[in-house]
Amino acid sequence: MEHDLIISGGTVVDGTGGPSIKADVGVKAGLISQIGDLSGDTAAETIDATDRVVSPGFVDLHTHLDAQIGWDPMMTSTSYHGVTTALIGNCGVTFAPCGPKNRRYLAELMESVEDIAADAIMDGLPWDWSSYGEYLDSVQALKPALNIVGLVGHSAVRYEAMGDRSMDEGEQPDDKELAHITKMVRESMEGGAVGFSTSRFLQHTVPDGRCTPGTWADLRETKAIQEAVVAGGGVGAVYQSANDMATRYQTELQMFRDGMDAGCQVLFSGGTGGEGDGGVGRWQEFFEAGNQGGKRIASICHTRPSGAFFGLAQLSPFTAKSPAWRELMKLPTIADRVAHMKKEYVRKALIEEGISAGDMRGLARMIHPFGTDVTPDLDFDRKQSLAQLAEAEGRDPVETYVDRLIASEGREYFNMWMFGGNLENQWNYMRLPHVVPMLGDAGAHVGFFTDTDSPTVLLSELTRKQGVYTLEEAIHRITGKSAEIIGLKERGQLQEGWHADINVINYEKLGTRHAEYLNDFPHGGGRFSVKSTGYDATIVAGNVVVRNCEHTGQRPGEVIREFHRG
Repeated sequence: MEHDLIISGGTVVDGTGGPSIKADVGVKAGLISQIGDLSGDTAAETIDATDRVVSPGFVDLHTHLDAQIGWDPMMTSTSYHGVTTALIGNCGVTFAPCGPKNRRYLAELMESVEDIAADAIMDGLPWDWSSYGEYLDSVQALKPALNIVGLVGHSAVRYEAMGDRSMDEGEQPDDKELAHITKMVRESMEGGAVGFSTSRFLQHTVPDGRCTPGTWADLRETKAIQEAVVAGGGVGAVYQSANDMATRYQTELQMFRDGMDAGCQVLFSGGTGGEGDGGVGRWQEFFEAGNQGGKRIASICHTRPSGAFFGLAQLSPFTAKSPAWRELMKLPTIADRVAHMKKEYVRKALIEEGISAGDMRGLARMIHPFGTDVTPDLDFDRKQSLAQLAEAEGRDPVETYVDRLIASEGREYFNMWMFGGNLENQWNYMRLPHVVPMLGDAGAHVGFFTDTDSPTVLLSELTRKQGVYTLEEAIHRITGKSAEIIGLKERGQLQEGWHADINVINYEKLGTRHAEYLNDFPHGGGRFSVKSTGYDATIVAGNVVVRNCEHTGQRPGEVIREFHRG
């Protein structure tokens, strides 16, 4: 048999969670043509996968690449980490539906919530749409490297219907406004959206400090939207939510129940607390009760403790209260800042004012340096917090922080463990059957952290080193299971006749790289980007889009608009 591509001699982990097998994989016309012994077949290209893992391409269920795709159709750094399909439009923040008068507002909303510069958004996107279906047409015209699946966002439809009062606590739509909201949601589903997204997270705010549209929506509104999602997309269409579980726990759970009762696939961002079991037992009971009788609810979560990056690229924990730190961070480049810090009087002022800005000792327990190696130290052994390092040196954490920045020439970054810091609780949550460990926020918060390496961290650190999952189970969670959650047709598994979205992985060398700070956004905007090691090839629709962490220039991605329902 003649194939376009043969991946030969690899260990096939097919995405079902079943045992791996030794087999060749043939690809023809963008589909998997055959799996088995293909030693007698021919192909235009052969990839030697001896001692390699061959898996489906990863499905990232939480990205904010809605803007970045406009100027970066290669979708870095997501594409460096084995992802072949990305879900955009999470957290209620989308650019459609949108009339011309509201474009700037949605761009500024994205900047406020997700740290993507509004000017870059306005100049980097064509803005040639009004409806959500037209927006998906525009994304396809950008020729992305990876496949795209879209959610329509609460902020866009609520602001379009209610205007400025959509962000005021206590304000609810009248009957006419609610009818307009549900009509837009239904039309967006009919135009190709996989579902609807909302944010009720109180830290998601607009430029004037108010919470985003949708935060204060009552259950009457959310239930009507859930029914519109099903009316426009069918049973199993996605209802995605980022929630405030701290103060509105019972209300949020009722919203989940309403969505499941309406026929939605509910998907939310979850995690654990530090005390006791961190809520794992409670969530296990809720998942077991929710996923019965055809109803479905699932959660995504971080693969590593996540928060803000501190260093010399963007943020310092002292800038707000220290004149010396403010002056330092005004200097244009990291090299300029390091040179300034090396002056003893400057170093002394940074330390003294940093100490006086507040007790760093408590915060330092949450801050973990990445080191300066090519591969960052994620400190899953919990021996390298800034507090521990300072105590060993007999110094204040601020002094240790300053001197590590100087010694590394400003290259070192420090990760603040704000989410998932209790590793045992987080890993136990990840093991629950209805949890997908993939919350990279690709495209968002690019100025102060990047978790786009989530799948690489999952496989290299949590699976290979920590044993949280078997390799087969880990790959299943971020391929077959993720594809099932959003209803992808013939994707997420290596099966004959299915789409040829494939990774070839050197598992023993798989790892994440040290983050780089780049100024490659429109208007010179900066961002963190992180590469990987160990991905020999990432294949989309039978085309190699990334080879050894370098883009090939191929951009075969598809905006997916048809899904399995039910």
